[in-house]
Amino acid sequence: MGSRRPRVWLLRVLSTIGLLIVLLGSHPQVSVAAFADPEGGYDVAIVEQLRVKVPADGQQAWLEAERGSWEPWLRQQDGFLGRDLFWDQEREEGLLLIRWASREQWKAIAPQEVEAVQEQFEQLARSATGQAAGNPFPLVQEGELQILRP
Repeated sequence: MGSRRPRVWLLRVLSTIGLLIVLLGSHPQVSVAAFADPEGGYDVAIVEQLRVKVPADGQQAWLEAERGSWEPWLRQQDGFLGRDLFWDQEREEGLLLIRWASREQWKAIAPQEVEAVQEQFEQLARSATGQAAGNPFPLVQEGELQILRP
């Protein structure tokens, strides 16, 4: 079991890199991706995909707002496995890939809870950017990527 752990970690890293290449490549509307584990085990069932507008001068404010709101809240959610944040310099967009053990666990979260955390995020973001109202980092696109199991 101990020898499998580094390999699982490496597979997760390679899967995330491969997914990022697909998402940022010439196919922005990709909705399904396959992650293969040679031993047939899958830790991730679905990946929530979010793209948000993040100007170059707002990167740190975005990351601080994420750390102060979504990050601690997500860690408490059933089925949450982790997330990766990327920044696309050319588009000035952030890409969030949030891994869930099941779609059911992800979708079981009450919309009111999500709205409350989003409001907290926006307050932190406004404070960090000096923006008086609104969301300094608006959502550009959201979607989900399903793991295909052969």
